[in-house]
Formats: sequence, C-alpha cells, structure tokens
Amino acid sequence: MPKMKTNSGAKKRFSFTGTGRIRRKKAFASHILTKKSPKRKRNLRSSTLVDTVDVPRIKKLI
Repeated sequence: MPKMKTNSGAKKRFSFTGTGRIRRKKAFASHILTKKSPKRKRNLRSSTLVDTVDVPRIKKLI
C-alpha cells in the first residue's frame, strides 16, 4: 500500500517545536487592519501552539 501524502496546506501552516508540539500562526491578521487596535495587531503577530484537541487531526495531515 502506498504512503500517505502530506497535506500541502498543512505543511505550510504548521511546524513542530523542539519538544514535538505543533506551532501555528494566529488568524485575522492579514487584512482590514485599520479597525483593529495596535495591541490586538501586536498580539496577532506572535505564533501560538495548537490546542491539544486538534493535535491528532493535524498530525494526520502532516
């Protein structure tokens, strides 16, 4: 049976940390930034970890 292909979209959006957790970018940071406060935009810049509930689903894609 052939190997599973990596999901190309997931490959670009998620990466593993050194300890094996999955890192992701935050949503709502790409456009319509004029109405968002500087504090909100600043917090959207930093990356965060994927929630534990979603980890198995994303690992299957990667």
